[in-house]
Amino acid sequence: MMRTLFLQPPSFDGFDGGAGSRYQAKREIRSFWFPTWLAQPAALVPGSRLIDAPPAGLTMEQVLPLAKDYDLVVMHTSTPSFASDVKVADALKAVNPNLKIGLVGAKVAVQPEESLNDAPVIDFVARNEFDFTIKEVAEGRDFATIDGLSYRNAEGVVVHRPERAMLENMDDLPFVTEVYKRDLRIEDYFIGYLKHPYVSLYTGRGCKSRCTFCLWPQTVGGHRYRTRSVEHVVREIAYAREAFPQVKEFFFDDDTFTDDLPRAEAIAKELGRMGVTWSCNAKANVPRETLKVLKDNGLRLLLVGYESGNQQILHNIKKGMRIEVAKRFTKDCHELGIAIHGTFVLGLPGETPETIEETIRFAIETNPHTIQVSLAAPYPGTELYRQAMENGWLDTDHAELIDSRGVQIAPLHYPHLAHTQIFDSVETFYRRFYFRPRKIGSIVNEMVRSPDMMKRRLREGVEFFQFLNARKAAKAG
Repeated sequence: MMRTLFLQPPSFDGFDGGAGSRYQAKREIRSFWFPTWLAQPAALVPGSRLIDAPPAGLTMEQVLPLAKDYDLVVMHTSTPSFASDVKVADALKAVNPNLKIGLVGAKVAVQPEESLNDAPVIDFVARNEFDFTIKEVAEGRDFATIDGLSYRNAEGVVVHRPERAMLENMDDLPFVTEVYKRDLRIEDYFIGYLKHPYVSLYTGRGCKSRCTFCLWPQTVGGHRYRTRSVEHVVREIAYAREAFPQVKEFFFDDDTFTDDLPRAEAIAKELGRMGVTWSCNAKANVPRETLKVLKDNGLRLLLVGYESGNQQILHNIKKGMRIEVAKRFTKDCHELGIAIHGTFVLGLPGETPETIEETIRFAIETNPHTIQVSLAAPYPGTELYRQAMENGWLDTDHAELIDSRGVQIAPLHYPHLAHTQIFDSVETFYRRFYFRPRKIGSIVNEMVRSPDMMKRRLREGVEFFQFLNARKAAKAG
């Protein structure tokens, strides 16, 4: 077995990995998600180590000497972070020329040849669902025998092995929380809308929805929701509660945990018996009777992708959601006492100044507890990327998706809507949603009831204004 290091490399100040390290950009509130996609193969490789440098505050100077202690380094990369990650690989190879370095993630899953050609320092990339591909690499197998791998042969020619079959029995995957316990400090991970400290993990992969912009189902996870058994999930939560008695909340990071309602209810009832507080991703169409079962059994918050308040845009992105259903769902959550963190995307196909206004009004009317506003990002491998290339929507001067400071930019533009208008609308959205008397009053009341919440909201307020200043600097640059 090769001595293997799984590495989330050091990054720019204010790095936010986003859900499962998908975004890797500055956000309005600095947060850290668990590196679950690296922890999962790490759980399959005995004697491995996982280093998540950004939340641990580790610098390149601290990480580089470790290169001498390993035979193999596996790094998670993305379209925004690729150039930076390749520089890290170069630095690691300079310390240990014999080191094998591989990349995983959606970027290399859909652009394996381009990635290897653009980064001669990289020895291989593992495509699609890469857990067992990496396990076989770490076992020292010949690259020519490993499905799901792309690499250079002795002649320097890029070779693509056949696709690895999708994992069907998700219970074959070991607990990621055992790797968290071994290698991470859970207090380093925090998200403004979750209780701290929290722990996040997956109970399944894949999403039934066909949203044209969504990265993971179109590149790695697929559109079939493949799930762990209820018993397997409950056993991991039981282990995690014992390993991390300080945890205040568990978050299920499945793309859409509510894709299988009977299973969601079954897991909830088991968690209810255990007295566990938990939250998850959900689509805005969960029936009230299911919401009540979940709430009665420990559900605290749902992370909901509303995306837009305009019905035509939802049709354009194949969201499969009707505005009136989303409004009724949100009303049910408010009445049942379920908090919502609502996410919105500006700049999707069909966006106009009028639809942006419509979405802002929708958010104010439905009034989620907290919101996140993102810019439409055409990641390679998604239908949105294909549409952008075919229609000339992509601003090729900003195709990297973030600037040198790590601030997300608006790469899409339309004949009737410039990318600068889309970029500026994010700040407008935040200001109008949060800086209204009703919202300010609810935040103040929340802070008065809890000293811990007061500290958190004050910190988030400072970070929010820092974020706005960073965006202004990005615009000026």
